[in-house]
Amino acid sequence: MSQRDFVDTVRPHFDAVADSVLSSLQGDEAATLNLSAEETLFVRFNGNKVRQNTNVEQISMALQLQGAGRTVGMSRTLSGNVHTDRDAMLQMLAQCRAELAVLPTDPHQVPVDNHGSSDETFRGQLLPPHAVVDAVVGPAQGCDMAGLYAAGSIVRANRNSKGQRHWFATQTFFMDYSLYNGSRAVKGSYAGSAWDPAQWAANLAHSKHLLALMDKPLQTVQPGQYRTYLAPRAVADLVGMMGWNALSASAWKQGRSPFKKLADKECRLSTQLHVTENFGLGLTPRFNALGEVSEQAVPLIAAGELSTLLVSSRTSKEFGLVANGANESEAPRAMDVAPGALEEEDVLQQLGTGLYLSNLHYLNWSDPVSARVTGMTRYACFWVENGEIVGPIKDMRWDESLYDALGSKLLALTTHTAIDPAVDTYFYRALGGSRTPGALIDNFTFTL
Repeated sequence: MSQRDFVDTVRPHFDAVADSVLSSLQGDEAATLNLSAEETLFVRFNGNKVRQNTNVEQISMALQLQGAGRTVGMSRTLSGNVHTDRDAMLQMLAQCRAELAVLPTDPHQVPVDNHGSSDETFRGQLLPPHAVVDAVVGPAQGCDMAGLYAAGSIVRANRNSKGQRHWFATQTFFMDYSLYNGSRAVKGSYAGSAWDPAQWAANLAHSKHLLALMDKPLQTVQPGQYRTYLAPRAVADLVGMMGWNALSASAWKQGRSPFKKLADKECRLSTQLHVTENFGLGLTPRFNALGEVSEQAVPLIAAGELSTLLVSSRTSKEFGLVANGANESEAPRAMDVAPGALEEEDVLQQLGTGLYLSNLHYLNWSDPVSARVTGMTRYACFWVENGEIVGPIKDMRWDESLYDALGSKLLALTTHTAIDPAVDTYFYRALGGSRTPGALIDNFTFTL
């Protein structure tokens, strides 16, 4: 099935099954249906050769049923056959109905409502399957490359018993890869909706340059505080921690938000920092599982001060706040950090002597009360002296409060930014991601 055929086939299939379920509701029952579907070509590379390839076509549907002040939800995988899927979803409706009868009432139930309709389809220019291998490995000849290429159509759709309809379809790809030199590696990624051989070659050239720098003598850096540059991918890792309850209104009201002091105006971040939930990036649909549609751009942090927290309808009802289209987890889906004034070619000169970090990993809160995060350096990370890279460093553990790293210690943000798309493939290919600049930070704390 072609990419166009898949998207065009899924829509009537969803509508036919949804019509059957919604027309079978009884009494005061109300329902919301959410569809997740994809047709994806996965090709895994190792040693710059194909090690595994497969094509995945899958459709799943989630049903949330309400009645008598109670709510229950179930989901299942569909077969793609309309008659089979109608029967399966009607059986699931009966199961939900039976479970609904024994559940306690939900005091914070968000009633099913009509939040309007939307319809967005983004067609891509993806590589034909037969051309993928040559396009990927050709420019990487002579490299020890390992990675995962995934490309195809992703669909999200929503309907409810009040007449609400939402549709989002997109055709994208990503190449998430590493180049190796023995035990040393450089991490890279290339993603978009139209494969450009020149961009892929430029992406590889940058990774090859960093890998060549890994041949310099290994540097041992003692624990301490160092002037540090975080490349955009590392910044994405760092600010991604904001999705772990920091910007959640529910977590704030329950006293477990790492940004509680920011929300209570006891602390602030750097005036250089502007963070927006920006659906204009096209990384994910604006509607959530309830079909509520967020504004195109939701300012989260402006000049270091909190503009708004992400508020779901359930949190709105429980705590009397105004909902803003957030999903149930109240985590950013398309975080956009505004660029600054530091030019890319001036990064090493402005860093002077310190650390250049390309990637971070194993991040976690070490002290949520003070928004303190711990993690490890990863891949192409270097010691820099007098504006020149001296050599790679051993992996180091760092521990730093976001109030400091993105506050008083933040010296500059770069003019260039990079999109870091979600590359998760658990259960299905993920949507979402972030856009971030690089960041120059003073006295970044390394503990081991």
